[in-house]
Amino acid sequence: MDLLHRVLLLPGWQDSGPDHWQSRWERQHGFVRVVQDDWMWPKRGDWMARLDEALLAESQPVLLAAHSLGCQLVAAWAVHSAHTARVAGALLVAPPDTARADMPPQLAPWRDIARGRLPFAAIAVISSDDPYGAAERTRAMAADWGARVVEAGPRGHLNADSGLGDWPEGLALLRRLAAA
Repeated sequence: MDLLHRVLLLPGWQDSGPDHWQSRWERQHGFVRVVQDDWMWPKRGDWMARLDEALLAESQPVLLAAHSLGCQLVAAWAVHSAHTARVAGALLVAPPDTARADMPPQLAPWRDIARGRLPFAAIAVISSDDPYGAAERTRAMAADWGARVVEAGPRGHLNADSGLGDWPEGLALLRRLAAA
């Protein structure tokens, strides 16, 4: 895929498996996965520091392609980082509602959701039947972030189980961000 920007992939809790659209994009397009030290017990500060490190390794502005907890990472990081100008745009796919009472204890550090407006263009893709966030709550998060919402319909958590395959619709959204 010919983009003028490097794409950093930000998986969520437990990383993205081999059939996930992020893993497929990594293999097919050479996008770079930001690898976290602990995928099972994600510490917000550690994940934010790792994103800063990945961005500082790039010489040009990048696009972020985040899934699930990776979306919460982008929002939290953008509030605190001095390096937000290094991001040209963010694709935020299936942001979870980490403030829900039924979230696993591993996600406790993420219960306070960053709601600040993102300082770069963003598109949030949401599913009407995402088990990790009610559509109306996800729309409200996206609005707070200043992200344009794209409704994916009933597609679950927009992961490998959703049958997205190579997810060309997602790539088209990434191209739209790159062109903006």
